[in-house]
Amino acid sequence: MIRRHLLIGFATGLCCPALGRAWAAPDPTAAANANVLGVISGGLDGTYTRFAADIAAVIDGVDGLRILPIIGKGSLQNLSDLLYLRGVDLAIVQSDVLAAAAQQRTFPGLEQQVQYLAKLYNEEVHVFAGPGIARLSDLAGKLVAMDNRGSGTAMTATLLFSRLGIAVRPVYDATVDATEKLRRGDIAAMVRVTGKPARFTTPLPEGARLLPIPLGEELLETYLPGSFGPEDYPGLVPAGETVETVAVGAVLAAYNHQLPERRDRVVRFSRALSLKFDSLLRPPRHPKWREVNLAASIPGWTRFGSVPPRPQPRRSRPVPAEE
Repeated sequence: MIRRHLLIGFATGLCCPALGRAWAAPDPTAAANANVLGVISGGLDGTYTRFAADIAAVIDGVDGLRILPIIGKGSLQNLSDLLYLRGVDLAIVQSDVLAAAAQQRTFPGLEQQVQYLAKLYNEEVHVFAGPGIARLSDLAGKLVAMDNRGSGTAMTATLLFSRLGIAVRPVYDATVDATEKLRRGDIAAMVRVTGKPARFTTPLPEGARLLPIPLGEELLETYLPGSFGPEDYPGLVPAGETVETVAVGAVLAAYNHQLPERRDRVVRFSRALSLKFDSLLRPPRHPKWREVNLAASIPGWTRFGSVPPRPQPRRSRPVPAEE
């Protein structure tokens, strides 16, 4: 009897392939990818990576979403990955990455393809200079360290000096090496983009100072105002004084998907972020979440969902297989 049923089932599958497919199990690959959002962040020990891990811990499972944090290689590379890499829907980048990419003419149609979900926290631009350097213009023609090539600091420093019309000679060294070179007088200054107060493994040399960066017209469209006080750097800023600088926002960016299914995931993520935001403000989450204002705007950026999506040429973003 059992054998006869099996034979009948086999014959039915041969005679009625559509019916046989209807009885087939759901595609596990499609099911596994149906609600996944990839978030590319920063280096292994960076704050961006901690933020991505926090997002995954708090939002994973909300409204059926699965969040995959991914280690990144700096803001420009993260932007490229957001545009072209399969499985990357969100990226944490510096707010000046759009201006830097536009200056380099790297990604055509970028403003329509990349938008922001939230401004995260600010990172101040530090320019530590050695003796004899009083203002940014004094650095013209001199050696200035900008962290490693391809880093967010290098991107910001290059854009900043270009906007100000100051032609420096860039040196690409990690912070610890740059600090030692500043101590020896091998370079005139070093740039760091980080939340104040910056910490150093190697102390700054005697006579070092923080150079002011006024927020003039050249920088207003891209940067935010910032300042350093004696409470931030007791040895560098005299009591009762402040040093003006500019700040770079960390941004949670999204690809402006046109396909309804992929766009819906980003919309659901945005709702989940608002819904679970209070959970991100409590330990063990990173303390800089307390600086996040989900309603804040970002100069030079468009908020996701504020403008209807416009179709882009398919060559600008290869369509992943699951799409």
